[in-house]
Amino acid sequence: MILDLSNASSVRAWQPIDDAVMGGVSSSRLRHDPAGHALFEGEVSLANNGGFASVRCEPGDFGAPGISGYVLSVRGDGKRYKLNLRTDDAFDGVNYQQAFVAPAGEWVEVRLPCAGFQPTFRGRAVAGAPPLDPGRVRQFGLMIADKQAGPFALAIKSIRGERSP
Repeated sequence: MILDLSNASSVRAWQPIDDAVMGGVSSSRLRHDPAGHALFEGEVSLANNGGFASVRCEPGDFGAPGISGYVLSVRGDGKRYKLNLRTDDAFDGVNYQQAFVAPAGEWVEVRLPCAGFQPTFRGRAVAGAPPLDPGRVRQFGLMIADKQAGPFALAIKSIRGERSP
């Protein structure tokens, strides 16, 4: 288990980073649901050239050397989300992203192979960046973008590492 989001204290280290940083008006938060999971929720607005909402945890030692991927226990709303990983403590810089769709209304395990994470900087691909090294992960984040305007809600219980058989 890399992140257990089943208790109230697990969401305290997460902060929203929405399109307000560039003039947009989208909003989000990660809060604890008494049912035993975290809830990434808010609203994406395309006003003022906006269009994304995200949350990110404070830097920590989340490195998991030798894993082949991440498994997210989630219940979605049918929208497309991204798991964001950073290998340093900086606020800005290279971000490794992989998109997933969480089916509406049912708990599922979503598997994201390490090889599928793409290096980006402010939403654009970074040519020549090294592939994701799961042993160096320092920050986790969740994002919704891609012009998906309106309210959203993604429930998440945990993120764990998975090794190839």
